[in-house]
Amino acid sequence: MKEIQLEYKVRSYQSLDELPEISRELILMAREAARRAYAPYSGYRVGAAVLLENGEFITGNNQENAAYPSGLCAERTALFYASSKYPDVAILALAVTALSNDRLPEAFAKPCGGCRQVIAEYEDRSGKPIEIILDGSSAILVMEGIDTLLPFRFKKEEMSVKK
Repeated sequence: MKEIQLEYKVRSYQSLDELPEISRELILMAREAARRAYAPYSGYRVGAAVLLENGEFITGNNQENAAYPSGLCAERTALFYASSKYPDVAILALAVTALSNDRLPEAFAKPCGGCRQVIAEYEDRSGKPIEIILDGSSAILVMEGIDTLLPFRFKKEEMSVKK
C-alpha cells in the first residue's frame, strides 16, 4: 500500500476589508443576489457572482421548487447564464455566499457536488483556473481552482479509453 497526501493552499480572510477590491465587490454582489433568491422551502438563500475575462459580472441565486429537486443552485444559475450570454469568454472568479434568516451563517458557503463538477467543466473548457471565494461570517476562503474542492474529479482527457 502507498499512502498519498494531498495538500492545497487556501487563503483565509477575517473580513471583507482584507480582500482585494474585486473580490470584495464579487462577495457584495453575491450577497445581494442571495437576498433575491427564491427559497420558500428551505429558507436558505444562496447567491453567486461571477467575473468574466471580458470584465462582465453575472449573478445568480438559488431557485427552489415544490417538485424537489427541480430547482437550481445559485452557482449553476450564474455559471450557466454567463456561458449562455458569453459562450467563449473565460470565467475568472466565482463568489458564493448564503443567508439564513437574512444573516450570514458562521460557516462559509460551500458549493454542492454538482456545482463543483460544473465549475470544473468551465475550468477545463477555458484551460484556466477559476478563483473560488466562499463567504461566511467567521471567515472568507479563497482558492485557486476547483481541484481544492474536488480533488478527484472527472476530467475529459481522462475519460478516453486506451486501445
